[in-house]
Amino acid sequence: MRPGRDGARTDRSASRPAAEPGATQRIVDAITSAIVERRLMPGTKLAEQPIADLFAVSRTIVRQALNQLSRDRLVTLEPARGAFVARPSVEEARQVFEVRQLLEGAMIRRLGARLTPAQLAELRAHLRAEADAVARTDVPGRTRLLADFHVVLARLLGNEVLAELLADLLSRSSLISLMYQSSLSAEASLAEHVAIVDALERGDTRAAVRLTEAHLDHVERNLRLNPRMTDLSQALLRH
Repeated sequence: MRPGRDGARTDRSASRPAAEPGATQRIVDAITSAIVERRLMPGTKLAEQPIADLFAVSRTIVRQALNQLSRDRLVTLEPARGAFVARPSVEEARQVFEVRQLLEGAMIRRLGARLTPAQLAELRAHLRAEADAVARTDVPGRTRLLADFHVVLARLLGNEVLAELLADLLSRSSLISLMYQSSLSAEASLAEHVAIVDALERGDTRAAVRLTEAHLDHVERNLRLNPRMTDLSQALLRH
């Protein structure tokens, strides 16, 4: 808000036309994608007016989007300070991966009993896209595709609720990786995805479940959830 010529306070976005239907979701999707693709770091301030200017909408629309992202735990709203990309705690990181282990193991077990040749072809096509992105060092692309692999598996079961739940968990996993990942292991993740699909193609569901659980365990173990140094003087005076 700012004073107008007659002394009244006006919103910079007040003269804009009404936002088109879906404007709130468009902002939600854009911020979520930026988090998943590692273009927005945890702790980044999300100022309402610049976002409103970018999307040519009112701050009310932006506020609605930030409230929705807050409910999804991707954004933290702080009184008198504004909105920030969330910074997951170590305990939350562990809990997210525990839930993923429970969900994805059961998902693979069910999928192994009903995978069709057409679905297998869809998985192979996704793996080729992953490999291409990894080979081109397309960091945003490979990050998105490596995460989407798990959502594709859920959608093959025809369960949209599961797919949406998994997509939410993967978004939170991306935030966790931004904060705690020690090194990018895209090639290893791709190889593990290929091994899971190979086991499904062989009809070896038990191996596919075991490989999925090992894959998630490897991702979690690559995160630095236990700081090496807890003493301040050691950390600051390290040579």
